[in-house]
Amino acid sequence: MLVHFMPSSSIITVMLGLCFLMVLVFEATNGFHDSSNAVATVIYTHSLKPTQAVIWSGIMNFVGVLVGGIAVAYALVEILPPDVLTPPDGAPAVPMLVAIFVSALFWNILTWAFGIPNSSSHCIIGALIGVAAADALLKSRSLSDGVDWKQILTVLEGLAVSPVLGFILAGGLYGVLRLVVRKGHLFEPPKEREAPVWWLRGLLILTCTSVSFSHGTNDGQKSIGLIMLTIIGLLPATYALNPQAIEPLTQLSQHATAAIPLIEKYGDDVKSQALQAAAALQKASPELQKQASELQSDASQAQGDLTTRAQLRGDIYDVVSEMKHVGEVKDASPAEKKQAADLLKQMSLPVEYAPLWVRMLSALCLGIGTMIGYKRVVRTLGERLGKQHMTPGQGASAELIGSVLIGTAGFTGLPVSTTHIVTSGIAGTMAAGGQGLQTGMLVRIALTWLVTLPVTMALSAILFYVLENPRF
Repeated sequence: MLVHFMPSSSIITVMLGLCFLMVLVFEATNGFHDSSNAVATVIYTHSLKPTQAVIWSGIMNFVGVLVGGIAVAYALVEILPPDVLTPPDGAPAVPMLVAIFVSALFWNILTWAFGIPNSSSHCIIGALIGVAAADALLKSRSLSDGVDWKQILTVLEGLAVSPVLGFILAGGLYGVLRLVVRKGHLFEPPKEREAPVWWLRGLLILTCTSVSFSHGTNDGQKSIGLIMLTIIGLLPATYALNPQAIEPLTQLSQHATAAIPLIEKYGDDVKSQALQAAAALQKASPELQKQASELQSDASQAQGDLTTRAQLRGDIYDVVSEMKHVGEVKDASPAEKKQAADLLKQMSLPVEYAPLWVRMLSALCLGIGTMIGYKRVVRTLGERLGKQHMTPGQGASAELIGSVLIGTAGFTGLPVSTTHIVTSGIAGTMAAGGQGLQTGMLVRIALTWLVTLPVTMALSAILFYVLENPRF
């Protein structure tokens, strides 16, 4: 449908603007769900007032986003095929962006309206998989070749294992706490409008801080890659290439030369396209030097850069995708796999980055979303998981374990869900405390988690197929 419009047409520009707005709204809905888990215990136990908790959580989210880098952001983005990430001839990836944001936003807002702690990570991942599958069908490729299942399985493994670890480890920590402390304020549900004793209040603020920081290192990154794709579509001359990766940019020609034999030997069903891209980069040394010089001098609006930089970005992704494939081929030798991994790392530097203002914008939207929509999720975590209300000890145990799991995953580039880990952790502490669990609510949460992926996959696949298909 949208292929009928020129890349520079007003309707495409308007839709890119809407996509930018949608990704910011999605990040705010991430705050409804995921960031609300970080502030649930301090708000529910009256350790901090809601405004104080949200502002403090937002600050620690921001610090976490800055410290955590962008590994998680691009671990998700790389689920998409290279021609979807950067369409040929500099065309903006509007169908992909619309399909992802509409489907993820729909499910995030729907589950929040029912007060069910849902994973924004699952929403985005499901939408990305749906786009990749629809793209394979449109190009008559098999789903095994057209979808990067290894990358998807790597992402899903972390999402599947982390809630189980959260349940077991948080329950175990709470059990140890009960054995050591035995009795006291840690095990008493919070009284109406009464803050806990000073040392307990400090403990809860500390665990809130650790979860917020860890959330920033992981969940806070997840929309950054999508924000980048949107602004690259709006302003490709300015954002298609990383202005801080001048040296890797000038070395692309020699990297492409080294990549060609690997692509010829181990390339998949689109290796001819990758070979063309590698050959173009191989011959582009003068152009790369020119682009590096302009990036250094900030001459980013030079005439002709819009198409040139977008095309360079597309060629890089085509070659990088094949280097990932070489690393997965069984017949490739260890030396060849190492060479492919090195080329993958070096060639990704000019295209995988995020300016400081993008990270700040992501953290700001998380904080705003938490402030607007925290109440529903906080009440569910505090009152609807167990047959008795959550105690400070349970909240502290769940958040402490959650911060360790989320932070570890963030620095290793593995996406996990703050919602799933903290919710499972609180459920684990309630099971360990012998309070019993509210089966009905847990079943609703579990069913929501199970259907999130197929629902968002189906929605995004249908939207992308309709918008990208020239016959509509």
